[in-house]
Amino acid sequence: FFFETTVHNYTQDTVVGSVVVIIFHLHNNQITTREDIIITNLIKMKTFFQTHAFFSIVFLTLTLSSWRTVMGFVPLSTTTTTTKISSLKRYAAPENFADVAKTIASATGELKGKTIVVKYGGNAMTSPELKAGFCQDVATLQNLGIRVVVVHGGGPQINAMLEKVGVESRFEGGMRVSSKDVVEVAEMVLCGSVNKEISSAICSAGGKAIGLSGRDDSLLQCTKKINKDGYELGFVGEVDTVNTKLLNDLLDLGICPVVSPIGTGIGDEKDIAYNVNADVAAGRIAGELRASRVLFLTDIAGVLNKEMNLIPKLSCSDVEALIEDETITGGMIPKVSYATSAVNLGVGGAFITDGRVPHALLKEVLAGGAAGTGSGEGGTFVSS
Repeated sequence: FFFETTVHNYTQDTVVGSVVVIIFHLHNNQITTREDIIITNLIKMKTFFQTHAFFSIVFLTLTLSSWRTVMGFVPLSTTTTTTKISSLKRYAAPENFADVAKTIASATGELKGKTIVVKYGGNAMTSPELKAGFCQDVATLQNLGIRVVVVHGGGPQINAMLEKVGVESRFEGGMRVSSKDVVEVAEMVLCGSVNKEISSAICSAGGKAIGLSGRDDSLLQCTKKINKDGYELGFVGEVDTVNTKLLNDLLDLGICPVVSPIGTGIGDEKDIAYNVNADVAAGRIAGELRASRVLFLTDIAGVLNKEMNLIPKLSCSDVEALIEDETITGGMIPKVSYATSAVNLGVGGAFITDGRVPHALLKEVLAGGAAGTGSGEGGTFVSS
């Protein structure tokens, strides 16, 4: 069901793209010349499909086979002229396709016009396949009428550049100590190549995106972070204020803001750049926007119990209890803390999502239907 970049670029429309995939499967990964003409006509009806998106998906899916008979289509043979779509992988159409369509319709009905914030990082940023899938997911959610904000990290890219230019860096208490030189490199990498690469890829996938720094229009206004253990962290920022008007103005235009977590000082320190933890920035932005959902894409499966099995759902009080009895330990503690902080700020729910799963964003946002609690397999959903 989740079609690849070729189909998305071919149609620039998720509904028509679904029809292309259906025809593609019915003919063993081939499209006849006559069907190509029909697809072209479907694209011309794009306005109708966008207005009646989900009814169109279900109707076209259930009637496509009979259309083949009525239109005189015959099974492919060696004499049939065909056009190969070689870049598409073969996906078996699910037997319960109608149920899947209804689940997606109910999820979109609940989320249409609402905002989700995604912290994008880890393997999902470094793997070319996962990166392409993520950008397709963002574009698809936009085309379904869901407002998306992306906040990205870039630790490995920063480390590579620091090594290249010979700037030393260290961590204290799990946070990067950010000297002025370190912040300059981080800003160059995050606000330059990484940020623009993500926003460009979303646009190439059929979405609309603009890359922003937290310094643009004072998007992330920060004060110097004081570490509770007494570590001197340099120019590490604590988000004090979020310019939600800038974000909402872009979202109202159907544009996805892609935010790099470099903040700006306040008052006399306005010209100072601060390095901000991307998870903290995403949670704070989600809270200030009163987002419906916030997703933290990570390199872990989610919260596990002591038998190492995934816990699909947790409340904020559950999280506190699991930390107390040491079920949640080590590096998982800050991850669940970011999630609970976002929920306490007013976010409808937070996902600690396994970003190593292809199309993790799309699956977690839509697979839970109207309940919006995720697939139950790709991470842990945290609510109040």
